[in-house]
Amino acid sequence: MFKNLFNKTNVLYIAEAGLEYLISILITGAYLAKLTTNLGFSDSLTAILSSFVALGYGFQLLSIAFFKSGRRVKWKVTVMHIINQLCFMALYLVPFFNFRRTLKTGLFIIFLLCGYFISNIIFAPKTGLYMRQVADNKRGIFTSVKEAVSLVSGFLFQFVMGLVIDHYEEAENMRMAFIICAITIFVLMVSHTLSIAFAKEEEPIVTTAKPTPTLTRFKNILTNRDIVKVIMTSVFWTISNHIVVSFFGTYQVKELGFPMIFITVISILNAASRIPCSFVFGKYADRYSFAKMLKICYGIAAFSFLVAAFCNPSNGFIVFPIYSVLQAAAMGGINSGEINLIYDYVDPDKRSDALAVKQTIYGICGFLTTLLMTPIFKKLQHHQVLGGKIFGLTIYAQQFLSLIACLATVLLIIYLDRQVLKKIKPRKIEIPDGIEG
Repeated sequence: MFKNLFNKTNVLYIAEAGLEYLISILITGAYLAKLTTNLGFSDSLTAILSSFVALGYGFQLLSIAFFKSGRRVKWKVTVMHIINQLCFMALYLVPFFNFRRTLKTGLFIIFLLCGYFISNIIFAPKTGLYMRQVADNKRGIFTSVKEAVSLVSGFLFQFVMGLVIDHYEEAENMRMAFIICAITIFVLMVSHTLSIAFAKEEEPIVTTAKPTPTLTRFKNILTNRDIVKVIMTSVFWTISNHIVVSFFGTYQVKELGFPMIFITVISILNAASRIPCSFVFGKYADRYSFAKMLKICYGIAAFSFLVAAFCNPSNGFIVFPIYSVLQAAAMGGINSGEINLIYDYVDPDKRSDALAVKQTIYGICGFLTTLLMTPIFKKLQHHQVLGGKIFGLTIYAQQFLSLIACLATVLLIIYLDRQVLKKIKPRKIEIPDGIEG
């Protein structure tokens, strides 16, 4: 299974992905909610900031202009990653600035947006840099191993950081917790930089052909109906996901009242379910196709949203972990599946561009979804505060949005089956000499 799969660069790619994942933990979800709560941000503003993860994807189209085909990308990727991770580290320094609240809010948004802006510009070329060294018939199992390493290191990391934050929160010294988080991000940044620096970069393909203009490359993707259909699969997923997920960070911290150590326990349960699912789905996709695998994963995701619709403060310590485990199992296939779907249906010379276009539309639609759901969320919260009930039960905003997300994901499954599986023929997989087996 693993024969000739893990050369030096592939091992460094796994390390790079793991270190980047650890940094992302500290700037998303409940960790971001702790920061924004300390700064006095509202739940709706926190949700919008959480969706900056998706908005950042919208900048990936710029990678077509920043990174010309046929040129080396490693050192540009390395420098830009350093800048983006310094922006993330700065988020934990904002509470120490002796500025007015409005200025702190503005700086926080600038640092967060710049961090995602840069990291997403380099996503497509960095993925191409590493994935060129993985055989097409091994992409499923390779991405499964990569995810497994990230997840295991991630839940161990969250366990330690959760204890640290809970300790200083009980001591009413959140500033020390923020200092430790900032130092941690800096150490991870240095390690991450080294993992890219020592990776091997293949010689770019030299061509005498005139470089294709950026707008033409963009047009070539959007005028290809099959590629657009594949891209829209990811777009419909980000819409379904961002209907509610961006609002779960404050839900855990406030309404459900979870301490950080319990959120860490949920993360451990996530990894325990996602890791084996990632391997199972990876092997299934290598054998049958990533499209068929995604159909199963989206089904699990739809069921997870249905479970979340029943989660409230009276049962949250039981029901939310169940939702989270189901969601993690689904993401064990969705994360790698949506990238590899591009590799299944798009010719090699168009993959990087298609991936950049896909991530751009994906990110913009995800952010706009959260933005559009925010006024609905506020109205539902207002109704909840006024004592609004259904059948004598208080219905929280996140419960209602979870039900909508479930229905949207069911529609996505129908689209994937009818518009991709039944209408588009996958690109024939060719196994490079010397890396089969």
